[in-house]
Amino acid sequence: MTPALNHQSALVEAGVPDAGRTADSASASSPLAGGSNADAVRRRLIRRRRNGRIFEYAITGSTMMCIALLVILLAAVCKDGLPWLDLQFFTSFPSRFAAKAGVKSAFWGSLWVMGMTAGISIPVGVGAAIYLEEFARKGRLSTIIDINVSNLAGVPSIVYGLLGLALFVRGLALGRSVLAGALTMSLLILPIIIIASREALRGVPQSVRHAALALGATELQAVRSHVLPAALPGILTGIILALSRAIGETAPLIMIGALTYVAFVPESPMDGFTVLPIQVFNWASRPQHEFHGLAAAGIIVLLAVLLTMNAAAVVIRHRAQRKYRW
Repeated sequence: MTPALNHQSALVEAGVPDAGRTADSASASSPLAGGSNADAVRRRLIRRRRNGRIFEYAITGSTMMCIALLVILLAAVCKDGLPWLDLQFFTSFPSRFAAKAGVKSAFWGSLWVMGMTAGISIPVGVGAAIYLEEFARKGRLSTIIDINVSNLAGVPSIVYGLLGLALFVRGLALGRSVLAGALTMSLLILPIIIIASREALRGVPQSVRHAALALGATELQAVRSHVLPAALPGILTGIILALSRAIGETAPLIMIGALTYVAFVPESPMDGFTVLPIQVFNWASRPQHEFHGLAAAGIIVLLAVLLTMNAAAVVIRHRAQRKYRW
């Protein structure tokens, strides 16, 4: 024991006040106490590193398992569907004979629905985003609108199907038409387009707006000529991803009464229609094995369309990052 600690012990035995506290402080500051603290810190660091490795291995294993399952599913779909992909598959209407069946009506129906959905949802969604982000006054009303838009983005698609059935099919008497389907799908993707467009507008620095206003431009001119072109790549990316979700949706269109068997191509917005997901569902529900191969071929076509749209979004984002560097 050091002389300082002997002295403190003598003070404690003599009854000197606060001598014990001083002795404890001296013990804590001794080299032996410092060594024990260092050992405790080292043990904690070792335990944290071990837990981190366990978590990393668990996450990596889960990811690899999901990728393996995806590869197995894609391999099974390609094995069943590739033999059915030929020119006749794209130029034939559905048939009760698998050898004569194709996706002509479903493919053109999907193009009709997606084209009209884009024509309705893009102007409304982008316009609403520009107003809410650039011109609307910040207050209780704008806060309520923000909360509702965010909540609508997470509503299940079947709810939009029920809304479309009540509002468009029966309320506006549009029937089971392409227009009713396009309006229903527009409601589905509008919150996504609004949120993505607002985030793109929010990403443009305020200095761009201030510079335009300082040079005499009005607020509308600054948004139209400077802010919107800078945010356009992000807006287009959000639009493409929203349309990618819409093209794979089935539940809303089934709810509004989209047909499962269509042997014609729609010629007007008021015609009946079917789409690729519904046609795939119809084939997959058949008991004959040949129709399961047709369903797999339809899945391949749908995946090709989705991957093309997602690739376009990636290319647009990449080019925008090279052009605009804030």
